[in-house]
Amino acid sequence: MPALLRTWWPVILGLLVLYVPTYWDLSNGIWNSEEQAHGPIVLIVALYLLWTQRGVLAPDVASSSGSPSRPVLGWFVLVIGLLLYALGRSQEILLFEVGSQIPVLIGAMLITLGMRPVRALWFAMFFLLFMVPLPGFVVDAATGPLKQYVSVIAEQILYFFGYPVARSGVTLTVGPYQLLVADACSGLHSMFSLSAMGLLYLYLMQHGSWTRNALLIASILPIAFVANILRVMVLVLVTYHLGDEAGQGFLHGFAGILLFVIALLFLFALDGALGYVFKSHKK
Repeated sequence: MPALLRTWWPVILGLLVLYVPTYWDLSNGIWNSEEQAHGPIVLIVALYLLWTQRGVLAPDVASSSGSPSRPVLGWFVLVIGLLLYALGRSQEILLFEVGSQIPVLIGAMLITLGMRPVRALWFAMFFLLFMVPLPGFVVDAATGPLKQYVSVIAEQILYFFGYPVARSGVTLTVGPYQLLVADACSGLHSMFSLSAMGLLYLYLMQHGSWTRNALLIASILPIAFVANILRVMVLVLVTYHLGDEAGQGFLHGFAGILLFVIALLFLFALDGALGYVFKSHKK
């Protein structure tokens, strides 16, 4: 541990100088919104992954493994990261400011120890991507169609079960109440969050079957989409039976949390079922 600190304290100090203001702005800004509430969780998980594998950052481990430093490549990647940070910080572009920490960290590791820690910590670096806010043009392009699909499917299912529901665009009318399927109900950000948790789950489980992993990865977005349809349906039913105040109050936020948990449990259940199938095939 002392050797680790002696090697990395300049890097740690530099990272604190650069990114403490960024994290302060995030904690007082978009991390308070429903769309980016997963940001602190992603950061904590990435730090935990780095901490559990901190041994690969020790200089004696790198030297014994025969992994030479890559100063030219490392400085190139580091400079790219610092330029992204400077541009993002000065122009208030969170995509660049938050995303810059990945090349900065990779560049520092390449300069100091070479490729071995980068390979060992690849998932922690990759996981930090989920903390980067989606570009506005991506959100705008995906949100509209998703809201439309969610509205149509929710209306058709509720109408099938006999509820007096009608739709105009992305506005659902049920009885005397009207509910607008807002951007937060499109499911885009819940897909993003569930993708992060699902990929973390697969990384921790370390399944040996590529087919099983591929099926689980392919199921993440459909599960998130279906969960969001259920969320909208729950809010419509709550509003219809308990009134508009109940639908827009505490139950609105609680429904989002509950459906996210259910989506995760469904992913775990699917993994269990696939595990049984693949075990049977091995026999």
